[in-house]
Amino acid sequence: MGGREGREHVRVAVIGSGFGGLGAAVRLRREGITDFVVLERADSVGGTWRDNSYPGCACDVPSHLYSFSFAPNPDWPRTFSGQPAIREYLEHVADTFGLRQHIRLDSEVLMMRWDAEELRWEIETSRGELTADVVVSATGPLSEPKLPEVPGLAGFPGKVFHSARWDHDYDLTGKRVAMIGTGASAIQIVPAIAPEVERLTLFQRTPPWVMPRTDRAISAVERWLHRQLPFTRAARRGLLWGIRELQVSAFTKRPNQLGLVEALAKANMARSIKDPELRAKLTPSYRIGCKRILLSSEYYPALARPDVDLVASGLKEIRGSVLVAADGTETEVDAIIFGTGFHVTDMPIADRVVGAEGRTLADQWKDGMQSLRGATAAGFPNWMTIIGPNTGLGNSSMILMIESQLNYMADYLRQLGMLGGKVALAARPSAVNRWNRQVQDRMERTVWNTGGCTSWYLDANGRNTTVWPGTTGEFRRETRSVDLAEYEVVRARDRERVPAVAVAVATAPAAPAAPAAAAAGPKPRRPRGTAGGTAATPPGAVPPEPRAAAADGADAAEGVA
Repeated sequence: MGGREGREHVRVAVIGSGFGGLGAAVRLRREGITDFVVLERADSVGGTWRDNSYPGCACDVPSHLYSFSFAPNPDWPRTFSGQPAIREYLEHVADTFGLRQHIRLDSEVLMMRWDAEELRWEIETSRGELTADVVVSATGPLSEPKLPEVPGLAGFPGKVFHSARWDHDYDLTGKRVAMIGTGASAIQIVPAIAPEVERLTLFQRTPPWVMPRTDRAISAVERWLHRQLPFTRAARRGLLWGIRELQVSAFTKRPNQLGLVEALAKANMARSIKDPELRAKLTPSYRIGCKRILLSSEYYPALARPDVDLVASGLKEIRGSVLVAADGTETEVDAIIFGTGFHVTDMPIADRVVGAEGRTLADQWKDGMQSLRGATAAGFPNWMTIIGPNTGLGNSSMILMIESQLNYMADYLRQLGMLGGKVALAARPSAVNRWNRQVQDRMERTVWNTGGCTSWYLDANGRNTTVWPGTTGEFRRETRSVDLAEYEVVRARDRERVPAVAVAVATAPAAPAAPAAAAAGPKPRRPRGTAGGTAATPPGAVPPEPRAAAADGADAAEGVA
């Protein structure tokens, strides 16, 4: 569809093709919306599961929970699947749901600007320009690697790369390698490369809590049952979900209950680390759960190897090929691998989004990210984010949160359609502030804020803008539908902002009197907090969403192999 000055115009532009972007694309098609594009900067889909291809890369959430409820996979090879299997799953989702025709590869978004006159987004990409009525940003918080500013790094003569940008052309065999960081990537990389390098030195600023990962191959019998009897697959997913929902209160309300979990983690360490001095260096001084709990049954055995050294201090500077730790330890190496995380609380995409007031989203969020229900930001009409502020999890599957946000996205678009004409919804600043006050009030007694650590969950101001302080069921209820009272409507015909509920009522078509049970036509949403709420629905048992009759195969929901 052509736009002003010959530019292509679409109803919706989705940014990114990881779980969030592909999920958004599937949901759009299920809602009968086919006028959309998925803009992907790389040459293939997959998001973080495309970019992170380091040795040993795997998920720490069980496979049957780390997948879409509308695209179950009966053939997961392992209980905790590796990166190749997850990437293959995402490629299969793109094929099964007919998404390839919508995906624009090698199309990095360089800038998005809100056009207040035309009520649409002007999008500049590496392959040209287009406009869109609505933007759904699904770039994800783990998309931009973070490299520390280490004095002397530029003069290091050896090989340097981040775990999320692994150089597969560089052979580590026989090399002296430094691993910087002890996060989720590092504890998988260390045991994977230790047998092939000459010597491995791990620089640890803060030790993580590590629980055993009970990974195993899923048998052929199990896979057959899941294919032939889908209720067994749904029951498995529901059980995995339920167990994690029951764990949430210990993280969010009663952190002192986590003492038993700490004892289990210490026992896991003691089985492999017999040296008391090394064990002391590996024992955290903060409450378990304050930082992300890591899962590995190979990490501690790898650290016990004679050719693996632990430097219990952060990297201070580099002098030629010598790495100098903060405690003065010097180590000469041939290669440096940074496992130092990502730009989570300062997402780079925010620098590329210019809203209604001419400010970037980064400027809007300079004192900390905040949004309405993890989705919309004040001053940025018709712009949504998937995995936005305070939607992260400490113990369950992010796919559950993504699907909840897809529910919200779908209803947002329905509301725009019911309002009719050229129109935009703008989150009220008061609603954004109220939601975030509630979230931060709940955050005060969580383990992430009281556990005595500094984690990547916290921004530069020490505020937790990353994690959701509740269950996934709670979040699903809070994002099931759009509350129009939390938005203002901007209409093209008069450029005036008016209360959303008032506009919805004013634009509703008149209808003859009819019994209440038979009354037809869209009605404005009931403000939240009144009667009529619904209970949480376990993943895999979600009531069917409204769907358009799709002749294009968009409803092929079952049987992802």
